[in-house]
Amino acid sequence: MDASPKKVWNVLLGTDTYPQWTSPFSPSSQVTTDWQQGSKAIFHDGSGQGMVSEIVINRPYEYLSIRHLSSLKEGEQHDDNTIDSWAGAMENYTLQQTGGKTKLLIELDVTDEFVEEMNTMWPKALNKVKELSEASHSDT
Repeated sequence: MDASPKKVWNVLLGTDTYPQWTSPFSPSSQVTTDWQQGSKAIFHDGSGQGMVSEIVINRPYEYLSIRHLSSLKEGEQHDDNTIDSWAGAMENYTLQQTGGKTKLLIELDVTDEFVEEMNTMWPKALNKVKELSEASHSDT
């Protein structure tokens, strides 16, 4: 991306930009968190469906690691690992600066049943991250 790691990071975690770039996953995508290491994060679609997660590592402008703990269904946490295929799944974001540009690497644990869906939605989401990151030359 033709943007600094700080700009890309701010798009990924921004209060206004997070719902925009994650809209391919859910048009009303939202997150409730302070993004601090050790904090809980509630990723949801506005109707009570989503994931309860933990911010495992947060190295600003470099690396973010999220561990999904359980599903959120109708606003209630479900953490029975025998039925929750996302429990324990990791989602990692690595930002690397190269020649004034930023390379964003994403690693995601996903079960076979969601591979096709993720392969469809992630490119759309990443295009939105790129668009938002490159929209302004400032780092805020």
